[in-house]
Amino acid sequence: MLCYFTEIIQNILLFLGFVSGNAFPKPLSKKEEEKYLALWEQGDEKAKNILIEHNLRLVAHIAKKYAGENNFDDLVSVGTIGLIKGINTFDKTKTSKLTTYIARCIENEVLMTMRASKRLSHEVSLEDSIGTDKEGNNMTFSDILQADTDDISDIIALKIDIKKLYRAMNDVLTGDEKDILCWRYGLLNQKRKTQKEVSDILGISRSYV
Repeated sequence: MLCYFTEIIQNILLFLGFVSGNAFPKPLSKKEEEKYLALWEQGDEKAKNILIEHNLRLVAHIAKKYAGENNFDDLVSVGTIGLIKGINTFDKTKTSKLTTYIARCIENEVLMTMRASKRLSHEVSLEDSIGTDKEGNNMTFSDILQADTDDISDIIALKIDIKKLYRAMNDVLTGDEKDILCWRYGLLNQKRKTQKEVSDILGISRSYV
C-alpha cells in the first residue's frame, strides 16, 4: 500500500513537471504501446512508467474538460490516480485499446471525486458513478446495494488498507508533509485546500508544495 501511495505522489509530481515545462511526451505509436505493454506484463516497472508518462496528456485533457467550477490541480491529482489504476488493471484480452480503457478509468476517478464532494447528499442518484471495479468497469450506488459477500469483503479490505496508509503516513512523513497531504486531499476530516491555499499557510511556493 505504501509503495502504491509513493507511486501516485511520484507520478503527480511528474505530471506537474511536464505542466510547468508546457511539454508532455507524445503518445506512443501502436507498435511502441504493444512493446511496452508486453514488457509491463512481464513485470517491467520501467515499461509501466513509460506507459504512464506518455498518457499524462490524456489526464490533462480530461481534467480541463471538468475544470469549470472545479480546481484543475485537484482534478489532475485524481486523474493521475485513475491513469495508474488503468495501467495496472488493463487486460488486452478483454479490452483491445489501451487509451479507451484508461480514459474511462481517469474520467471515472474524476467523476467519483466530484460527486463525493457534493454537499447536498440527497441529490445523489442511485445511478451515480462511485468508481470502478477491479476490471475498470463503472460502478453505481445500485450495484453496491446489490452487493454479495465478496463485494462486502472488498469494502472491508479497502477500509483496512486506508488505516494502514494513515499509519504509514505517521511513520514516514514529517509534520508539514502530513499536513500538506491532509489539506490537499481532505484526509483525517480536514477541509480540502488548493495548492495556493497550502502554500500561503506554510509560506512556501506552490511548486514546493
